[in-house]
Amino acid sequence: MATRRVVVAGGNGFLGSRICKSAVARGWSVTSLSRSGEPRWDAVTESPVRPSWAESVEWAKADMLRPETYKSFLSGATAVVHSMGILLEADYKGVVQGREPIISGLQRAFCSSKSGSQNPLQRREGEPLKPQEGNGQLTYELMNRDSAIALAQETSHEKVPTFVFISAASGAPVLPSRYITTKREAESAIASQLPELRSIFMRPPFMYDASRKFTLPIALGGFIGSQVNALLGDRLSFLGTMVDKPFQVDLVGEATLEAMEDESVHGAVNSRKIDALSTRAWRKSML
Repeated sequence: MATRRVVVAGGNGFLGSRICKSAVARGWSVTSLSRSGEPRWDAVTESPVRPSWAESVEWAKADMLRPETYKSFLSGATAVVHSMGILLEADYKGVVQGREPIISGLQRAFCSSKSGSQNPLQRREGEPLKPQEGNGQLTYELMNRDSAIALAQETSHEKVPTFVFISAASGAPVLPSRYITTKREAESAIASQLPELRSIFMRPPFMYDASRKFTLPIALGGFIGSQVNALLGDRLSFLGTMVDKPFQVDLVGEATLEAMEDESVHGAVNSRKIDALSTRAWRKSML
């Protein structure tokens, strides 16, 4: 059987690196695309030492706003994964880090809309995405929505059959609503405008791992919140990801590969389905 090949945009990130790891373990040929190439290992694992599985990954550099830098890697792929985006915009990061005035920074971060790129659906094949904010800011619209739509378009142009978009289960009151709405807009556009693709929209809740110590107390809060919400009959669902049961990041990586390999999986994959897919993957590994 011909070797299956996956291209992971954002493969050097928190979840992207786990998707690469799972794909290598299953015998896939793997290419990671990112601005920096290979990850800084102490940022995504518990050790600064390069893990053995990473030797099997092609760590390529590419700019996801410029398709000409990544199109050649898509040719002949079995699947393409978009595993990148931003959780906090520059305005919000500035407030959190004390570099932005609190009131004005939050007003900009929580405004109802910002510009992304030119309409990606009217973009010519290979045409770069052009940030429309005056300061060139990387907005939710640009990174969470338009870069995903453009990558899906280029995936279709290259006749790759499967496209996976790492979306999210929900937003949270502490985040601008545009974080989740832009992801849903990307899902809708890809599903409706590119029906030839088998598109999979993974919607994981908050993800944690010991390699990122700050995620552990947040995950603990999520576990407690999910239990309280269940006891209250889901009355706290308006709190979004704060009351969703969090998942260990490797679990989501395994579930993503399981979804890619199962031709019957397409469309939105919610937390319950992710849990089922990861359990199935674990059982396979025990055989």
